[in-house]
Amino acid sequence: MTLPASLLRTAGFAALYLLATWAGRQTIMDGTNLSLVWPAAGISAVWFLAQHRSRWRAVDVLALSVVTYAVNTATGATPVPALWFVVANVLQAELFGVLFRRWLPHLWGGGGSRPMSRLPELWRLMAAAFLATGAGALIGPTAAWIVDGVYSVPATAVWLTRNTVSILLIGVAGLRLGYALHRRRAAHTGLGTVLRGELAALTRRRAMEYAVVVVVSALTYTVAFGIDHGLPLAFPLLAMTVWAGLRLRTGFVILHDLAFGSAAVLFTLNGEGPFAHVPDNALRALIAQAFVGMVAVVGLALALGRDERARLVADLRESEQAAAEQATVLATIVDGMAEGLAVMDTQGRLILRNPAGGRLLGGLVSTTGQMADTGFYGLFHADGRLIAAEELPFRRTLHTGEPHSMDIVVRNSSVPEGRILHVAATPLPHPINGEPCAVSIFSDVTAERRHRDELASFAGVVAHDLLNPLATVEGWSDAGMSALDEAPEHPAVEDARDGLRRIRRAGVRMRNLINDLLAYTTARDAALAPVDVSLNALVPELTTARVDQAESGGGPVPRFHLGDLPPVHADPVLVRQVLDNLIGNAVKYTAPGTTPEVSITAAAAPGGRVRVEVRDNGIGIPDGQHGRVFDNFHRAHRTAGYAGTGLGLGICRRIVERHGGTIAAEPDPGGRGTRITFTLPAAVSMSAARQRHAAV
Repeated sequence: MTLPASLLRTAGFAALYLLATWAGRQTIMDGTNLSLVWPAAGISAVWFLAQHRSRWRAVDVLALSVVTYAVNTATGATPVPALWFVVANVLQAELFGVLFRRWLPHLWGGGGSRPMSRLPELWRLMAAAFLATGAGALIGPTAAWIVDGVYSVPATAVWLTRNTVSILLIGVAGLRLGYALHRRRAAHTGLGTVLRGELAALTRRRAMEYAVVVVVSALTYTVAFGIDHGLPLAFPLLAMTVWAGLRLRTGFVILHDLAFGSAAVLFTLNGEGPFAHVPDNALRALIAQAFVGMVAVVGLALALGRDERARLVADLRESEQAAAEQATVLATIVDGMAEGLAVMDTQGRLILRNPAGGRLLGGLVSTTGQMADTGFYGLFHADGRLIAAEELPFRRTLHTGEPHSMDIVVRNSSVPEGRILHVAATPLPHPINGEPCAVSIFSDVTAERRHRDELASFAGVVAHDLLNPLATVEGWSDAGMSALDEAPEHPAVEDARDGLRRIRRAGVRMRNLINDLLAYTTARDAALAPVDVSLNALVPELTTARVDQAESGGGPVPRFHLGDLPPVHADPVLVRQVLDNLIGNAVKYTAPGTTPEVSITAAAAPGGRVRVEVRDNGIGIPDGQHGRVFDNFHRAHRTAGYAGTGLGLGICRRIVERHGGTIAAEPDPGGRGTRITFTLPAAVSMSAARQRHAAV
């Protein structure tokens, strides 16, 4: 704000404050310097709110001080009380501004740009007005005490009541006007345009209601205050305020309260109306101001409450409309997805399914959510085994509360050879109709999986065919090394030995890769021959072999900690391969100079399974790679100098998933290292024992 604009606004407020101060001084109580009415309190409150961002606020404080002192001394006050009145009025206006900006920062005048439109805002404004006028009341009546030597409690009560009512009436009106001017400037529209817009929106019936309220209010106030009938007819006049507050605009209610509240005070000061019969000046002023305050509070509370309810209804309608639009957009997106989507509850009922889901599942589920028999053959694992109901991803995720995914082969009359779907299920955060639900996303990966399988088969064939030439290379390199051992020392001979050593190392790496490729092909293609496998017998055999290997190689001897390991029902060859890979990794990926510590435990898990856990104190897996380490050829420590092909954990996952289990890696909760867990079916004997125990 520029200096001329600020000074112009200061001059305008100073003129209004001058008139209000002079009018208030005309209502001085007999024998005191305190006025019965003080409209200047409301003017000063609005003044300091409007100017609180001005860089020249000191001019406003000076102007208010000069006007207060000049009017008070000109109307009979001595210099000392006049100075006290200056301090009281400045403190009152400043404190109200501070409290208003602290409690109502979002309103115009408090730093924001909104009008007062909620009941809590009215209560905060009243609290700020009461506290500010209370601070002024501690100073103003004290001045009269210093001059007269008598402290007047009624005078203090009058100061507190009159200033609070003044800020409430005039302050609310000023805030409303300030907001209207702010909105007009923001919209770049003239005041006439705004008024014409308001009048255009006013219906004839509502205009008649405004006119009736004004006329009836004028008549009733005239009867109650203008005629000396001796009847207490003041408080029934609140009915007009209630009418206006319940039916008419908030701005009109504010003007109605201000106009007719002022009329009641003027009648009382003129010695007319029911309050004029009170003999004591202070008590008469208190009653009149209390009436005006009640009129203002009732009218504003009703109007703001009605506005708040109307706004809530409008917001609710907008929210419902927005929700409907969002639902339409979401339905369009879901229906347009190429991937299938289905929401199922714990009972297997279909809550939602998109068209792509119907196309991909074929005859699996009907539109009513029930299993359709026509043309449906079943759901199968990749190896041809029928998938049990409890193995379905949505059931597993509802049982564990964790996401699950797997490949499913769907066979029906339209696709007898089967369609491969990758299904990923995730639990929904909130139940539907009181039932926990899971959303499943499934996509057709038939071509991708078959292409991958063809590549894997090709890799297996190639790996097998490479063993013969590799054996030839290894044999001749060994023969060459033996021949060179008998040759005399010569630089050329040493170069030949170095070259042959390189060939042998490359041969070892190639044989490891070929063995892993063959193992992966076996894990993928070999038929399962599950039997009950004793982990208590298998795991010690594998750990003993690792200890012997370390002792013979001169490396650190690993320490193993084995718990009681329940038996599993699985292919013994493949289970051995899984455990051997995991134990080997736990020993291999250990920091130099560290003795490997490996803990292997197992326990029964829900769904008739055994959960096996392998923990180590190794170098761990980098953050963000705990899921990727099970991808084929992924190596988490490619540059750390550890040998490997990146197929070991991929083989483990393939074997575990073929048994219907899951495998996961995570940092060891106990400190440095990794914890890998996997599940396998429990032994048949163990499951039978559980069933007998449950039956008992």
